[in-house]
Amino acid sequence: MKPSTAWQEFFDGHAPNYLQNCFTKNTVAEVDFLIGALGLSAGAAVLDVGCGTGRHAIELARRGYRVTGVDISAGMLEQAKKDAQAAGVEVQWRQDDATSFVLSDQYDAAICLCEGAFGLLGRGDDPLGQPLAILRCVEAALKPSAKCLFTVLNGFAMARRHSNEDVAKNIFDPLRLSELSDVQPRPLAGGGEMRERGFVPSELTLLFQTVGLQVLNIWGGTAGNWGRRPVDLDEMEIMVLACKAPHLSS
Repeated sequence: MKPSTAWQEFFDGHAPNYLQNCFTKNTVAEVDFLIGALGLSAGAAVLDVGCGTGRHAIELARRGYRVTGVDISAGMLEQAKKDAQAAGVEVQWRQDDATSFVLSDQYDAAICLCEGAFGLLGRGDDPLGQPLAILRCVEAALKPSAKCLFTVLNGFAMARRHSNEDVAKNIFDPLRLSELSDVQPRPLAGGGEMRERGFVPSELTLLFQTVGLQVLNIWGGTAGNWGRRPVDLDEMEIMVLACKAPHLSS
């Protein structure tokens, strides 16, 4: 696990209030969608990367799935453990970095939702290397032919809401397709600039293909409005459904 980062410290502090965010209110419907989109069979093993306080992991476990949640934030995982205990379910929680985790097991499916670390950039993070590292870890953790589902920030919407003045002020970086986060440290011990990166569908397809994940669908994926529908240029998030290549016998 990497040393403490500004993002890690922010989420440690935000954990007790995380479920007050408006985008956390549709967990049951979102898990219904996940089960269908991922084609989950009863008792399947599911990996939740950037699981946060575990709202999806806990709901999946409530329905009989075997879930492992990975997150860099000790504070988020502490809250997740409390919520899982209150729900009467068991989830395997692991504190680790989404860009470098290694698991001994392989999974029937993986999720990385509400950005779940994907594109959350700290000082020195490469805007391509960071998401690629996460995808490599996810691909390695999946069984052959297993599916994964990500929701990521919409680069179209990010560009459309910014101006050349924002570029001059370093609020928006068109080269890295990233913007300064609204939750900049004030100050946090981890220090460093916190940026959120957006993505466009063609780029996402290439990133996933680079690590051996075939993109099956790209849909509108904004929390509270998931659906098998085209991406809206102004919505917050994009959803990516992908599949690991099947095992090829020699």
